[in-house]
Amino acid sequence: MNFKKIYFFYFIGIGGMGMSSLARYFHTMGKTVFGHDQNKTFLTKELEKEGISINYHDSIEILPKWVLSKQCLIVYTPAIPSQHKQWMYLKKYGKNVKKRSQVLAFITKNEICIAIGGTHGKTTTCTLLGHILYSSGINITAFLGGISENYKSNLILNHVLNGKKIFLVEADEFDHSFLYLSPNIACITSFDQDHVDIYQKKENLKKAYIAFSNRIKKPYKKIFLCKEESFRLFNNAIYYSVLQGENYYSDHLNIKENKWYFDFHTPTETWKSLPLPIPGKHNLKNVTAALAISDYLKISKEEIIKALFLFKGIKRRYSIHYQSSNKIYIDDYAHHPTEINALISTVRECFPNKKILGIFQPHLFSRTKFFEKDFAKSLEHLDILILLDIYPAREFPINGTNSNSLLKKIKMTYKEISTFSKVLETIEKKHFDIILTMGAGNIDTLIIPIKEWLYKRYG
Repeated sequence: MNFKKIYFFYFIGIGGMGMSSLARYFHTMGKTVFGHDQNKTFLTKELEKEGISINYHDSIEILPKWVLSKQCLIVYTPAIPSQHKQWMYLKKYGKNVKKRSQVLAFITKNEICIAIGGTHGKTTTCTLLGHILYSSGINITAFLGGISENYKSNLILNHVLNGKKIFLVEADEFDHSFLYLSPNIACITSFDQDHVDIYQKKENLKKAYIAFSNRIKKPYKKIFLCKEESFRLFNNAIYYSVLQGENYYSDHLNIKENKWYFDFHTPTETWKSLPLPIPGKHNLKNVTAALAISDYLKISKEEIIKALFLFKGIKRRYSIHYQSSNKIYIDDYAHHPTEINALISTVRECFPNKKILGIFQPHLFSRTKFFEKDFAKSLEHLDILILLDIYPAREFPINGTNSNSLLKKIKMTYKEISTFSKVLETIEKKHFDIILTMGAGNIDTLIIPIKEWLYKRYG
């Protein structure tokens, strides 16, 4: 596809994390960008502030006049319902209609591309790596799956005149999206079953990752794999690890005054006492991956360490929104049992002997049904649980799968279901030290109300 001949872009579902980073990219290229989304969110408001027009009604009449022209590219996400009016109309009459993952593949096809995949950890790894490359003066364009606290965006751009141009992307396994990419360097941070609406069996997911690895091309043609989290089927692999000697590995993780430090080992030297910018043993794996790829690209040790010290994290990845002498509020994107286990374990290590109240919003009926027993075991590590209704996203309800059925399987004393409107009222009646909000739906809309309540009550 020749983007020079495309002057207009229309995004259906522009408020999604992957869609919005693409919209921002084309907007910075001087293109006319419009979009539709069902809900007005913090992210869509930011896009509008940047000059991108967004409509929030599923109406054909409000579509721009140029949307059916050959000069317009219509970009859609698989999460759009099949009966969506605008989508049905544009799919039938649009001249250029492409899936988000196809557009990302077109952008990166003839460029040096680094793709970060994995069930867990790809956004943290990708965002830190993007920050390191940007800080080192690399000509980098990074499409992120989260909002970088350093750049206040899910798009990192550093258009320098000289030097190698690199595109950094997240390789999303949902809907086999990552099989459109042809990266030069890939990374698989973890391999755990998820997206069960697409991969009913873990073996099917494994086959998809193998197919993805076979798309890696020269120059480089390398794949970075976490020894603890991946499978050994690749001849062109560079392994990294935590606590185990590999090509790259980290060890000596320790906590001093609630700050985490570790040692990082390259094939030739050891970097002592580096800061871990996001707490948790699981995040050490992600940081190790980003450092390993940076070193492999011959970024200097000094530049890498400087960037690590200046890394501010990612929104909704262990984001501390309130902390006083006796109350703490942390928000996290954790929406898989493995992620919930890692989050609660990290909070316990950082704040031992504290009573944790967790507010969890399950995401997708299919995921909740498949992992119901695992979710129950994960949530039992909390002291108090407030469970919200399942966020359906792209799915229709599944008979017998709901928050009530999940709650019944959770073996703990203090548990209940609440609606969004009554969450604060429910919290007020609880005795807790720490509040955790967890989930991938719209639970983030509770952040500001909870913060305001905490400041009002505890100062």
